Amino acid sequence: MNKIGPVVAWAFFSLCVMAVITLPVNLQTQLIVSVLVVTFMAILKIIKAEGRWRLIALAFGTAIVLRYVYWRTTSTLPPLNQPENFIPGFLLYLAEMYSVMMLSLSLFVVAMPLPPRKAKAVSPGNFPKVDVFVPSYNEDAELLANTLAAAKGMDYPADKLQVWLLDDGGTQQKRYSMNLVEAQRASARHVQLQALCEDLGVRYLTRERNEHAKAGNLNNGMLHSDGELIAVFDADHAPARDFLLETVGYFENDPKLFLVQTPHFFLNPDPLERNLRTFEKMPSENEMFYGIIQRGLDKWNAAFFCGSAAVLRRKALEDTEGFSGMSITEDCETALALHGRGWNSIYVDRPLIAGLQPATFASFIGQRSRWAQGMMQILLFRFPLFKRGLSIPQRLCYMSSTLFWLFPVSRTIFLFAPLFYLFFDLEIFTASGGEFLAYTLAYMMVNLMMQNYLYGAFRWPWISELYEYAQTVHLLPAVISVLMRPSRPTFKVTAKDESIQESRLSEISRPFFVIFAVLFIALLMTVYRVYTEPYKADVTLVVGGWNLLNLIMAGCALGVVSERGEKAASRRVKVSRRCEFGVADQWYPATIEDVSANGARVQVYGVDAATLPVDTDGLIRFEPYSGDGTSETLPVAIKNKEIAGDITTLGCRYLPQVARHHSLVADLIFANSQQWSEFQKRRRGNPGLLAGTAWFLWLAFYQMSRGLIYFARSMRPSDAQSETSR
Repeated sequence: MNKIGPVVAWAFFSLCVMAVITLPVNLQTQLIVSVLVVTFMAILKIIKAEGRWRLIALAFGTAIVLRYVYWRTTSTLPPLNQPENFIPGFLLYLAEMYSVMMLSLSLFVVAMPLPPRKAKAVSPGNFPKVDVFVPSYNEDAELLANTLAAAKGMDYPADKLQVWLLDDGGTQQKRYSMNLVEAQRASARHVQLQALCEDLGVRYLTRERNEHAKAGNLNNGMLHSDGELIAVFDADHAPARDFLLETVGYFENDPKLFLVQTPHFFLNPDPLERNLRTFEKMPSENEMFYGIIQRGLDKWNAAFFCGSAAVLRRKALEDTEGFSGMSITEDCETALALHGRGWNSIYVDRPLIAGLQPATFASFIGQRSRWAQGMMQILLFRFPLFKRGLSIPQRLCYMSSTLFWLFPVSRTIFLFAPLFYLFFDLEIFTASGGEFLAYTLAYMMVNLMMQNYLYGAFRWPWISELYEYAQTVHLLPAVISVLMRPSRPTFKVTAKDESIQESRLSEISRPFFVIFAVLFIALLMTVYRVYTEPYKADVTLVVGGWNLLNLIMAGCALGVVSERGEKAASRRVKVSRRCEFGVADQWYPATIEDVSANGARVQVYGVDAATLPVDTDGLIRFEPYSGDGTSETLPVAIKNKEIAGDITTLGCRYLPQVARHHSLVADLIFANSQQWSEFQKRRRGNPGLLAGTAWFLWLAFYQMSRGLIYFARSMRPSDAQSETSR
């Protein structure tokens, strides 16, 4: 009886909701109800109501969405006997239903996510042995040195920690390749990295052949190691000193725990953030996933492996014969297989690693194409909804994560749907202007408000739409290709530590300007049709408004593909750390103000700046976190200087010469994880729907003009090199 009661209650309330949703009302009543619901949700948001009130607001919003779905299904589809209208109209309907489905799954996942977990310390004397895997393919030795030194410097018993460089760029297959240039590079890399690993005190491991990409590389590491736990870091993901102390303790009390995943924090902006200049003041795109969605997945025991910044249990991996390699996203596929076998996962919402994102828009798209194709492979090969061993919530969570990557299809339809009416006079959406206000506009307003409720400080209004549009243009062919031939995509390594010396248009920017031109012509067509067909003005204005919204998004994207010149890929992190600066056998009191992967800015007191020409060698002496309390010195070269009274600010580049120098660089940049949390908090804030929309409109106008200026310059080769930092 106890089991029947909830089912009966659920059925009863479901029938009541269906009755309300399908209740026949006139247009005026529908408009009044929509205004009341939007107002009610806005009031709850203004007074920052949480808990039950948050759920009540989302419930009211869901009712408006379902009411729209009912009206859209029963009243707006073109007749079947008009295929020229029905076919594009039905495609638009499917795209909208996909969006509603994804909204529903998002509500299930993140309506009430778990709060951030508290730290779980390891019991004294109960430290399990940990193997740290750093898989590599084509990364530079300098980049690898920082990551390996940071991993080696983690606060953990030395006899329980073994760091491995898993080098897939120096395999026998590559060293003995028929391509002489490739063979020479692989051999030189093999020797160089062996020496680096010996110097740093870490293990170097390669294999015969590059089979199964990253998954195969990790599995080869498992064959040669024996640690109870395995920590995985990408080659450009350096851990803080407390990474293992913050993660290993969770494995102690749950023998079925296979994964502790932490967020990916990045020192540099992605191409959109860099070109739009939002990195310092707006949350990064990945923070929505790591700040909200992963905590929502964690609530349902569905937080999944993200390829790096994670600790896994060897016994669990052996249960599925290692890391899965059927898809090119081995991380999510591995987690899906282990969840299906009854293993558990945990997500720790604290940045404990710092890495690098792709710097160019082309590399960014290449990375996202791999993610999209890999998730489509998981959807086709594994189909989580019917995956044996998963709970129903886990099935829904994995369906949400994989189906999300179909967004290029729906975004493309939304982009071009208005053009069917404006250019070809096709009626693919049968509704009056009044019905649009009462149903569609209300649905759009509620949808935006619900997103603001769910993601608030982690995703500002319209930014998701911009990211999706910017990716859609090139991800659509990638998604379609994997749907047609699921086994065709292969793993491609994302470029690391890139830089853009001069401002330029991205090499893959042309489609964005073509689309913008088409949408602008459609805007002119809207004006023309309103003037020549006044009897259709209400519908034309509605469709024209839709096209205008697309045009604004496309205009903002012109700034996205207009690459700003920036010499360094890595941004500086403020540290404010006391030190001494040595030059010409003299030592001066100083403070390290900020650091990057390549250098540091140091404020020196009392030095005669005239005696410090650029490119002079110096020393920074400081007390490392990983030391015994004594100060150590790091050689640097002075690259620039600024004088303000008794203070001289020096821009320095690291000159590491031995292994300990790499460890000191890692200590400066990566040891203190608290600095990354503080940086994230500084740029998190919810501007609200109205202020956020106003800000986005200003951003779109400015970036559209900047993109058109870049385009005009690209047409004049003599001017292409000018004004590199606009």
